[in-house]
Amino acid sequence: MTSDRASAYPAVRTFHPRRGRVTPSQSRALEVHGERVLLPVDGRALDLAAAFGAGVPVVLEIGFGMGEATAALAAAQPATGVLAVDVHTPGVGRLVASVAAAGLDHVRVMHGDAVVVVRDMLVPESLAGARIFFPDPWPKSRHRKRRLVQPDFAALLASRLAPGGTLHCATDWLPYAEQMLQVLSAEPLLENAFDGLAPRPRDRPVTRFERRGLQRGHRVVDLVFRRRLPA
Repeated sequence: MTSDRASAYPAVRTFHPRRGRVTPSQSRALEVHGERVLLPVDGRALDLAAAFGAGVPVVLEIGFGMGEATAALAAAQPATGVLAVDVHTPGVGRLVASVAAAGLDHVRVMHGDAVVVVRDMLVPESLAGARIFFPDPWPKSRHRKRRLVQPDFAALLASRLAPGGTLHCATDWLPYAEQMLQVLSAEPLLENAFDGLAPRPRDRPVTRFERRGLQRGHRVVDLVFRRRLPA
């Protein structure tokens, strides 16, 4: 475990377990391709150079759902390694299958809690970027402490970004967007790349959760922050 100030991030469940049946194709993908695509969530420091190649920039994606957007972004950015983390087995199986079918050799998938990965397995300044698209908004007041983007986690994640690295968040829950903006703006290691809300990037695919939010009339908000360069 790291000893920096962000390593004290509390053990709060930031995700809601979703029941889902693992299909035969997903199960087979995990069996056939898992050894090549999956990395274990075991608390040990990751050797990103060994996983992706020396000098390859790596972007962490936290909570990829069924992985459609992850695979699409990876296909469009073949020179960037993608480290995708989620807790839900069907989505992991689906993404592993997509990665194998498309030959996306620059994608690695982790099945487990992203807090453990960021806190215990990534060393400071090791990431070129991070993405958090449509995390669980925990809309009830009594559950807001479970939201992923909190001050301690923002400090932790920012410390793992290399100088100039970007953190891109998106949500369709406006109160959470406001909290994200407040939290990330207050983190000393980060600066807002757009001095407010970011325009929706053209290269960000529409996710399943985004479509659901739009169907419900929700406003989708993007936030892009950057790790400050040394003075």
